[in-house]
Amino acid sequence: MINNRRDNKFPILFLPFLAIEEIFKTMDPIEIINFSMISKRTRAVAKLMSFYSKYLVHLYVRNFTLNIMLLGTNERISYTYIMTSDIKMNGKSEEKEQNGCIERNVYKYSKNPLEDWKKLSAHVLDIFKKQSINYFAMQMDALVDHISIINFLKAYVKSANDCFLYQLNHQNNVDKNVAYLLNNVTINNSLDTWLDIKTYFFDGRIPKNLKKLYINDSRFIRFEKLLEIDCKSVILRNDETSNKEWNSFFKKWIAMETHLNLEYLELSRKHLETFRALVLHDIPHEVVGEGVKRILKIRFNQTQEISGGIDIRRIDGKTATFFVYRELWKDRFAMSIH
Repeated sequence: MINNRRDNKFPILFLPFLAIEEIFKTMDPIEIINFSMISKRTRAVAKLMSFYSKYLVHLYVRNFTLNIMLLGTNERISYTYIMTSDIKMNGKSEEKEQNGCIERNVYKYSKNPLEDWKKLSAHVLDIFKKQSINYFAMQMDALVDHISIINFLKAYVKSANDCFLYQLNHQNNVDKNVAYLLNNVTINNSLDTWLDIKTYFFDGRIPKNLKKLYINDSRFIRFEKLLEIDCKSVILRNDETSNKEWNSFFKKWIAMETHLNLEYLELSRKHLETFRALVLHDIPHEVVGEGVKRILKIRFNQTQEISGGIDIRRIDGKTATFFVYRELWKDRFAMSIH
């Protein structure tokens, strides 16, 4: 409320709608959320605003905090509600600036952080008219009720554009909760996992049609599940797919039986000639001289000039080039389709 001389309050709700809208445009998301929680009427007024689409909603689940973040102004300003069980942090606010980005955090104490996080998340999604969220990150071995959170997402969130899943203690078995999440939450754009999946026949559904799939430990990706993946960029670290299985995989790719959307594939291999001898031995291929330079797609939708490589061709004329390149001080063994 805006101060006046008599009662320290200004009757915003009595103003014409256009005037109210102009006031809302000066408020940051946390102020809007706080205003909307005053009463049913303020909530109704907040929901009438039409300029909220500029904000992106991120949800985070960690061991000691549950966060609700809203990003605006080309993602250079973030506003975050941090739900915490530490009463000393209640009401604390902080602002950080790094690399031209401003981060504003407000801490809210709760005796039951998970339930209050879910209630506030549902409120934020309602006020800002969001059926989908931009980003979801979850620590899969956090001391929270994962099934309850996943059921909340299933009920209130149509989809998440980007998803990041990780665990801090790799001795913990997170397989059941990860599978439940993948089978119940729709992911549109990218999935990054830093998990230690222990189940040999993991029954989690790997999303299709992603722009990026990154699996830091892909030993659980067996041949049948590998064939089910159909994403543009696929990075499989520490894969245990055999040479015989990769041989069969590339034959199926050539015949257009699998991975029709694939544009970039990165494998845990190092030596091009060894790969040629063990995997491509009975697949028609062409060794391209080092003097031939081409611009090829690499990880994260970037491109780089590549010398040489080994080419195979799909029945529709598409070419896949195998090559090794250096990025972040590491050699990457990749296949780029062009």
